[in-house]
Amino acid sequence: MNGEGCTDPVILNLWYPLAAIVELRPDISYQTVLLEVEVGFGVTVDGALVAWRLDCVFIPAGKPLPSKNFTDKLLVKSAYGYFWTSLSSQPKELFSIPETDEPDRRNLNAGSIGVATSAPRAVENFLDMGHFPFVHAGVLGAEPHTEVVDYNVEIKDGELVATGCKFPQPQAAPGSVGAIVTDYIYRVPNPYCVLLYKTGAFDEARLDVIGLFIQPMTQESIRAHAFLSVLDEVTTDTELKRFQLGVFSQDKPILENQVPKRLPLSTTAETPIRADKSSITYRRWLSDLGVTYGVISAN
Repeated sequence: MNGEGCTDPVILNLWYPLAAIVELRPDISYQTVLLEVEVGFGVTVDGALVAWRLDCVFIPAGKPLPSKNFTDKLLVKSAYGYFWTSLSSQPKELFSIPETDEPDRRNLNAGSIGVATSAPRAVENFLDMGHFPFVHAGVLGAEPHTEVVDYNVEIKDGELVATGCKFPQPQAAPGSVGAIVTDYIYRVPNPYCVLLYKTGAFDEARLDVIGLFIQPMTQESIRAHAFLSVLDEVTTDTELKRFQLGVFSQDKPILENQVPKRLPLSTTAETPIRADKSSITYRRWLSDLGVTYGVISAN
C-alpha cells in the first residue's frame, strides 16, 4: 500500500480507533491499516501510546517498541477504552460522550470485528431499524411486528440526530427479561462513528449507550470497534460482549453481500421507504460535507 488511497480531507482529518487498549501488551509493536496506510502502534512500558507510519519507520509486528523516540510519529489519544490515532497533523476534535463520566456506568469495549464493506455502509446499517425482525429475530425484533413508526431526524450542531425512535424487542439487552418497546436515540457525531442511546434493562429513567467506532482500512474493508456505556451491575463483561458481538455477527454477512460495497450518495440510487429516513439524511449529510471516501458520489 502506498498511502495515496485517501485524499478526502474530511475523512483524513478525523480520529480513528485501532484497538482496545486493555488488549495490547506493553512494549510490543502491533500493525494495522488505516485509510490504506500501514500503521504501527503500541503501548510503552510506561503506559504511553505511540503510533507511526510503517513506510517511515518499519518495526515488525511482535517486536519490542524502540527504546528511544523517533520522528514522524502520529498523534495518539486514549478515549472510551480505545487507542485512537489520525493521519492528520491537525485532526478535528474527537466527539464527547458525556454519559461515560457518570460514576455508576460501566464503560467497556465490546469487541472488534473485520468486515468487507465500506465505513458508510456500516454506519447506515447501524441506523436501520427496519431489518431488526428479519436479521435479529428473537432479540432486537420479531415478526409480525415489522413496522417502523415515524420518527424525527435532523442535523444538529454538526451531527446527525434521530429521536422518537421506538421498536418492540424480545430481548433489548443481555439483562432484559421479557419483551419491551425500546426507545432509541441515534447520534452520528462524525461520518464514520455512530452512537445509539436505548432503553436499558435496569434503569428506566436513563439510557444505555452503544457505540460503533469504525476504522476504515480501505474504501471497502473496515474494522468495527464496539463500545458500551451501560447501567448494569448484574451482567458480566463477557456476557455483554457476547451479546453485542452476536448481534453484529448477524449483520456481517448482510453487509458483506451488499452491492455496491461503497455507499451511493444519490437518494434515488436505492429505493427508499419511510423507515429509511435516517439513511436518506445520512447520505445527504455526507454529500453536503463533501465526503468522497467509501462512497459513490451523487454527481
